Amino acid sequence: QVQLVESGGGLVQAGGSLRLSCAASGSIFRIIAMDWYRQAPGKERELVAFISSGGSTNYADSVKGRFTISRDNAKNTVYLQMNSLKPEDTAVYYCHTKGVTGRGDNWGKGTLVTVSS
Repeated sequence: QVQLVESGGGLVQAGGSLRLSCAASGSIFRIIAMDWYRQAPGKERELVAFISSGGSTNYADSVKGRFTISRDNAKNTVYLQMNSLKPEDTAVYYCHTKGVTGRGDNWGKGTLVTVSS
C-alpha cells in the first residue's frame, strides 16, 4: 500500500500556471510508475499524465504541450506543472499509482484546481 498526498491546487486565472505535488510514502517510489488523473464536475475521472519509473512520460491530448509531469525520487514526489491553464482544466486532480506489482490501486485524496475565465 502506497500513501499519496497531493498539494498545490488553488484558484488561478485562465492563462496562468500551477504546480501540483504528490508525496508518496515508502521506499519503493523510485521503482513505481505514477499517474495524475482529474475529475471535473459531472464528468468521469480521466487520465491526465503518466510517468514511468524510468522517466518516460505520456499525456492526454487535451493537455499536451501545456502540462509536464516529472518526478524527484530523492524526495518521493511526483509533480504536475500546468501552464496556459484553461477553464476546462477545472477539476479535482488525483495522484495515483498501481504500485510495484502493477495491480494495485492507490489514490490520494485529491486537490482542487479552479481556473477562472
